[in-house]
Amino acid sequence: MEYITTLSHLESLFDTAGDASIRKESPTLHPGYQAWIEKSPCAVLATSGPGGLDTSPRGDPAPLVRIRSERTILLPERRGNNRIDSLRNIVADPRVSLIFFIPGVRETVRVNGTAKICIEPALLQSFAMNGQQPKCVLEIAVETVFFQCARALLRSSLWSNDQLAARPDVPTAGQLLSALTENAIDGMTYDAELPVRQAKTLY
Repeated sequence: MEYITTLSHLESLFDTAGDASIRKESPTLHPGYQAWIEKSPCAVLATSGPGGLDTSPRGDPAPLVRIRSERTILLPERRGNNRIDSLRNIVADPRVSLIFFIPGVRETVRVNGTAKICIEPALLQSFAMNGQQPKCVLEIAVETVFFQCARALLRSSLWSNDQLAARPDVPTAGQLLSALTENAIDGMTYDAELPVRQAKTLY
């Protein structure tokens, strides 16, 4: 197998980035980007730390994040699986990246910056949903923002009706757990109880 080991070799394979690709980047949340992010109910959060890399979905009714200023956004940490991989990474390395999605929209928006984990009581209360406060809120200092073109979502047909019509033939969460634990976890029971458990513990 042949591999690339130098930056010059890598760059020789690609054309120069176009003017629009460069100029779409902003060091702050331009009003256009603010309007876009305020419509987003879902994002993927990427972090890095001594334990490795982590990417994790985040979701809420739009807007997922609160825009405090053109340089700061706030992301509540909702209930999850308590692995807290992302949060562990942020304690060690505050650099984060978010990709925001809007259902039906083919472009995405990326925000890079640094995060602090805030537990200010008044702030937590302001993010309460269904009577439940988040455990903490990520205060993200924005460094770069830009939209990503639609090609990836076009190629994947991510929002097409055919893609959304029915669940594909893939293992359920329970089936995966059963296989990974050699049936120590009862997958059928896990799947049967999951919808009610998730509804009760959404927040």
